[in-house]
Amino acid sequence: MRTRPLALAALLLPALVACDRPDDPGMAPTASVDTAPEFRQAHAAWVRERADALNKPDGWTRLIGLHWVEADRQRIGGGAQDDIRLAIAPPHLGELERRADGIYFTADQDAMVTVDGRPLQGEVALQPEGRDGGTQLGYDEGKGRISLIRRGDRLGLRVRHADAPARRQFAGLDFFEPDPAWRVQARFVAHPPGTTLPIANIIGDIHDTPNPGYVEFDKDGHRWRLEALGDPQQGLSLNFQDRTSGRDTYAVGRYLQTGPVADDATVVVDFNRAYNPPCAYTAYATCPLPPPGNRLAQRDANGQMVRLAVLAGEKAYAGAPH
Repeated sequence: MRTRPLALAALLLPALVACDRPDDPGMAPTASVDTAPEFRQAHAAWVRERADALNKPDGWTRLIGLHWVEADRQRIGGGAQDDIRLAIAPPHLGELERRADGIYFTADQDAMVTVDGRPLQGEVALQPEGRDGGTQLGYDEGKGRISLIRRGDRLGLRVRHADAPARRQFAGLDFFEPDPAWRVQARFVAHPPGTTLPIANIIGDIHDTPNPGYVEFDKDGHRWRLEALGDPQQGLSLNFQDRTSGRDTYAVGRYLQTGPVADDATVVVDFNRAYNPPCAYTAYATCPLPPPGNRLAQRDANGQMVRLAVLAGEKAYAGAPH
């Protein structure tokens, strides 16, 4: 069962950000970064690490399915008679049972299934993916992995395999040339404690997410603002769209992580390290979408719409799923 976007067109409409104040003396100027080879070398190393992460055992290119648990008992495997039919698997791996206290899996007598790396004997309660990783079922001599995910009120099986077509056909990553001018010094403005922001994902779920504040920066004669998620002391998450979205870059938007906010409320926002969400590489991810205020769009003094084109970071993936 493929994950399909719900009402993406409505979710991706640009919203206005009324913050056109480029002459504010309180704003730090764009960061000046030496264009020495070290800058490009560091960027190239970061891109290589990102490509490697996409292809590791729990990487996004290994996904072969996302199957929602829709009945109290469902047989799992690669056979035509299985209720949850996996794209790459031997027939009849086992049976999934939904009970009042959780989801349980019992391996078929002839199947070789592991749980967290150990041979499975009897049944096991599946813990959803989380900070502790959740329960991992293995099959096909470890090449296949099954885990449980929770999205809103739904539970689903996320399935990975080393022979996934997306991994075998991985087309590599395409980035704009690194440009120090897109490494900007921004100012973090805190929201009142407890502020949240409704964040929708690509399958239509909406969650109120902690929203500690926003960052603002000057570029191309305008002041721009991005609402932030995460912890200012650890680093901020900025999910955004811009004028390149759906053209040069992934239509849904891109993600960006910062370092910790400094004591003077400044933070470096390096758009060279803007990257695509997982759903750019697989149809089986459930990516959060940028909040409506993070479209990098506003009206100028004449009432004309202007949008920032972030000509930095990752471009649209050549092997995008269909």
